[in-house]
Amino acid sequence: MKLIPTALPDVMIVAPTVFEDDRGFFLESYNKRVLAGYGIGGEFVQDNHSRSIRNVLRGLHYQIGQPQGKLVRVISGEIFDVAVDIRRSSAYFGQWAGVRLSDENRHLLWVPEGFAHGYLVLSECAEVLYKTTDYYAPPEERAITWNDADLGIDWPISGAPILSGKDAAAPAFAHAQLFA
Repeated sequence: MKLIPTALPDVMIVAPTVFEDDRGFFLESYNKRVLAGYGIGGEFVQDNHSRSIRNVLRGLHYQIGQPQGKLVRVISGEIFDVAVDIRRSSAYFGQWAGVRLSDENRHLLWVPEGFAHGYLVLSECAEVLYKTTDYYAPPEERAITWNDADLGIDWPISGAPILSGKDAAAPAFAHAQLFA
């Protein structure tokens, strides 16, 4: 595995070593020792799996009282994955990084605690798996509107995405409860 930097120093693309031949491929999608050597992770406590159709946008999500680090990968399809630094004390506060993750590039994205996370499905359908460093805690969950003008995320979509009711009602960045 090797790390590829993004626009935010704490958010990293993890490129696994892939062994391919005429039978298919093999890769390690998670190795605690290797990732810990890069300062990624800690203990992962929950795995999540979602399946979404084209133009579904999930996010921007985060948890306040029980923040989660996320290690995200796509097993089928392609997404545009975004992390936003929401730590007021950070030099990168309010900045975002976006990367394409797909079943073809086989990259993973490390989104540490203190970041909002969301993604847009670019393919007909996409299946996303991600590990989290803390459990899902509904009372701690927060969101920021996907198209916030202050953030200026350049989502690769024309027209409106497909949103959940909760994401459609998410507050602007200026009104969101954020980290110190």
